[in-house]
Parts: sequence; C-alpha cells; structure tokens
Amino acid sequence: MVYPDPSSRSAQLYARASQVMAGGSTRLTTWQAPYPIYAASGSGCRIRDVDGVERIDFLNNYMTLIHGHAHPEIVAAVQEQAARGLSFAMPTENEVMLAELLCGRVKSFEQIRFCNSGSEAVMVAVKAARAHNGRPMIAKCEGAYHGMFDPVEVSHDANPGNWGDVDAPARTPYTRGLPENVMRDVVVIPHNDVARSRHLLELNADRLAAVIIDPLPPRIGFVPATAEFLRMVREVCDRHDIVMISDEVASFRIDYNGPQHVHGFDADLTTMGKIIGGGMPVGAVAGKKAFMDVFNPTRGRPLASHGGTFNSNPMTMAAGYAAMRMMTPEAFARLATLGDRLAEGLRAAFRDANMEGQVTGAGSLWKIHMNNRRYTDYRSVHALPAERKRLDGLYRHLLNAGFVMGPTGLIALSTAMGEKEVDDFCGAVHEGLMGIRRASGEAA
Repeated sequence: MVYPDPSSRSAQLYARASQVMAGGSTRLTTWQAPYPIYAASGSGCRIRDVDGVERIDFLNNYMTLIHGHAHPEIVAAVQEQAARGLSFAMPTENEVMLAELLCGRVKSFEQIRFCNSGSEAVMVAVKAARAHNGRPMIAKCEGAYHGMFDPVEVSHDANPGNWGDVDAPARTPYTRGLPENVMRDVVVIPHNDVARSRHLLELNADRLAAVIIDPLPPRIGFVPATAEFLRMVREVCDRHDIVMISDEVASFRIDYNGPQHVHGFDADLTTMGKIIGGGMPVGAVAGKKAFMDVFNPTRGRPLASHGGTFNSNPMTMAAGYAAMRMMTPEAFARLATLGDRLAEGLRAAFRDANMEGQVTGAGSLWKIHMNNRRYTDYRSVHALPAERKRLDGLYRHLLNAGFVMGPTGLIALSTAMGEKEVDDFCGAVHEGLMGIRRASGEAA
C-alpha cells in the first residue's frame, strides 16, 4: 500500500479521531498531512501499521526505544510488575534500583528524583534552581528545545523574521499569548558563541537562577556544544552561584556515562527522560546533593515542592531498570559503531547522488540535512524552504520504501538493528535522493 491512500485504515481512523480530538491527535509530533499513519504493533526494529505495512523503525518513538519494540526482557519486567500492582501511594524497591543504577554511572549524579516526562523534568530542574538561589531568570540557547514549560519554549522556534540581532537574540514566543513577564525572565544566548553568550550571562548574572544547555541539541541539528562553550558556562555559573542544568533527555543515549563524560564537564542538575523509562512515560532530575536538597522534606516544608501521583511508578521503574541494565558499555559501543556506519553510508548516498547534503550527530543519534553549510549554532542549521521541501520528499519516499525516520531528518538507532538494516536504509536514502533529482529536472 502506497502512502497516502484515502481508502486506508489509517485514513479512516484519522477521520474518526478528528471528530473527538483537535487536529485528530493529542500529540503534535505524530501529525503529518494528509493523515498520520497509525501503528498496530512493533517487534524489534520493525513496526507494523494498521494496514499491515511493515517498516524498519529509525525513529524509535522519538529516541525513546533504545532496544526497539517489545524487547522480551522489558515486556517480562512490565508483566511481572503489573501482576503485583500498577501503582501505589507508597514507594517501591523498583525506584531505588533504577536510582542506584543511574547514580552509579554519572559523576555529578549524587541524588535523583523521578517524574513522568522530559518536559516535567526540565520544569522541576528550573524550580530547583530558583529555590536554590532565590532568583527568577533562566538562560537558554536560541533554538534549543527543552519541552513544553513556558520559559524554556522561548525562542526554540525562532526564524529569520523574528530572531533579531545575534548580539542579543530576541525573545520570541512559541505559543500565542505567552505572558510578556515570562519572556522578560529568559535570556537567550547563541549556542557555541562564547563571547556573545558570556556577555549576556554576565549582564544578567544577578538575576539568573539557571543556565540550561543541551550538550547535543536535536533542534540545533545535533551540533555538539564545544568544550570552550561548556567551560565558559561552567565558569560563569560558578562565579555567580548560578545553577548549570544539562538537558540530557535525548542525549543521555550517546554514552554509558552520559554526555557529561563525553564532553568533560559536570552539571549541577541534569534532566533525563526517554531511554531511562524503557518505553514507559518517564522523566528525572539528578544532581549534586547541595542542589537536590531543596526537595528534602525531612526538616519540614522543603524549599521546592515536588509531588506527582505517578512519579516513580513501579511500572515505569521496572521497565526502565530492565532497559538500562542491558545498556552496558559494550551495548553503547556497538550502537556507536553502527552509528558511524550509518553516517558514512549517508554521506556516500549524497556523494553518489551528486546532491548537497550532510549528516550530523553522535552515537545512536543522527540528523540528515539538505545542504552543505558549516554548522555552529541554530541560525546556521535553520533550514531554508527549499531544503525543507527536499527533506519532506525524502521522508515520504522512505515511508513507501519501508523505513521510518523523523520528518525533520531525525534518526535514532536501536540495539535491535544490525548492519543490514543500516545499509538498506542508506540505500533507500540514495534512491530517494535520485528521485528528488529526477523530479526537479536535474540530470542524474
């Protein structure tokens, strides 16, 4: 079956969904025109839709499923816990086990708290930072995505028409009606621009509660934060008692000891999500005791309140522990080798098709771009309309060739994959690029 097909079951389900949900969904990232493809089941690196079409999954629920779909050990852990109970108004040993595992891997993780999403983790981390030093403002990189919390949404979708001067990037709202006072309490800094960012941080240091960075930001094309940039942020935070938050909701999947080990820095607080839940809803904030202590209720009312009916629920904790226990150093190394093979294969696809394009990323996280620009920050990565159109053409070709990636070119590998799946994907990309050239009238 070729997508789109108005007679497909996915199209029919979308028509039903549109009657009971705004836009036919409760998740913006699943939408695509003219209708989203509905999943029926998944196994390993493959996902089957409701029309029976099977595709190899190179998106893995937006970087979440590091072991692919329905891994037997994770399924068994969830089934065993479900038989004992889904949730309780009491803690369970499961959360202790996952906390011990995670804190044992990263130097800056002295304590941890669990929640239910990456967005929630960022919200909790910002709350902790404000409680720590009593200040209202945060600083974040232009174009970086940190979830659906009002302050961190500022300028994550800026564009040439509104992003302003690079010396002082404009505060742009993502959601209509975002209060002006929320935007006033956000300092937007250019990713990897040491001099400009230092100036902006120093200028607002006395009101800054936190600087939140992502060492490998997806919305900035997986362009890694440079050592110089991270060192500058760490120095400014130390000098002014500002909390340094590392958002590793996505990038925690690149190394056994996390991106702080790879990039050589220690954050005060770190946010996580995605892979640490084994496919279940999850978020977490980890950090040094001095900063996590704002949540401590043993001496009376804590400086920062943090509750949640489903925080550290035993189902998620069981799935997360099973998933992360299997992510040994060897498993991470194998995924990194597979990622290098993918990147080389994609570069070869662009060369052989004689088309502009590149791939950026690290480990098991990669992104396809339809240009050859030198990337340093969000503005250099921002795709032009013609580039977005070509990428959409490639994305839709891959759907019909039996592969799923993110519409923005996002790729997340899983341990369920091997060299054949990667090579087949790169071959399909090459075919798609040649098709785009033919459609544009260029000579092959």
